[in-house]
Amino acid sequence: MKSRGGNMRRPLIAGNWKLNCTRPEAAKLAEGIVRGVVDVKGVIIVVCPPFTALATVNEIISETNVALGGQDVFWERSGAYTGEISPEMLRDVGCSYVIVGHSERRQYLGETDEMVNRKARAALAAGLRVMMCVGETLEEREAGRMEEIVRREVVKGLAEISAEQLKNLSIAYEPIWAIGTGKTATPQRANEAHEFIRNIVGELYGTKVAETFIIQYGGSVKPDNIAELMAELHVDGALVGGASLKADSFVKIVKGGQK
Repeated sequence: MKSRGGNMRRPLIAGNWKLNCTRPEAAKLAEGIVRGVVDVKGVIIVVCPPFTALATVNEIISETNVALGGQDVFWERSGAYTGEISPEMLRDVGCSYVIVGHSERRQYLGETDEMVNRKARAALAAGLRVMMCVGETLEEREAGRMEEIVRREVVKGLAEISAEQLKNLSIAYEPIWAIGTGKTATPQRANEAHEFIRNIVGELYGTKVAETFIIQYGGSVKPDNIAELMAELHVDGALVGGASLKADSFVKIVKGGQK
């Protein structure tokens, strides 16, 4: 665990399976992960299958050291919202975590900062732990707008969320140009972005809260770069995409995240 000012930050490693895995495929992947991480301590491990496989995976990982997460959530409890899933539905199927604001949803499905904030607040109110994604595109980074974009997404995403609620929320910094491209922000660049985010959290909630706040890195995380990323002071975990779809690969990343 990372200590700064006497506060501990327990690493959080989550696998986002995205639009992959039928139920039999999900069951096989979950079984492989559970076997591989059975002795891992000191790391919070989360898998986020597609909605159709949540119940199947929950049966396999219940009473293990692996937690279940949803890939998205809606902000209403019920109603005429065809195709949406409420926080209570996620809880009902066994989820304790949920991803909100993933760059693919922002990019392909038009999610705004306000929508991400509504989802985060609804999930927290229902007792879910939230992984809120932020990050800039390649064009934005090259234009020198990384800090502007990330600050906006963090500040708007955390609107009306209390310091007490923040204990159940982490931010996943995912430079969009590094997702699924094989490109990874250098550990130093990732650390700088995470420190920038931590400073914003400090401005909003105070230094003490910021010191214990979990910031994950997302963007082509692999077994061969996780240890280097996790060695950085402000990198507290990972949101893993493609590399979480193979049990041995994800297990190596989880083990690389141990402190």
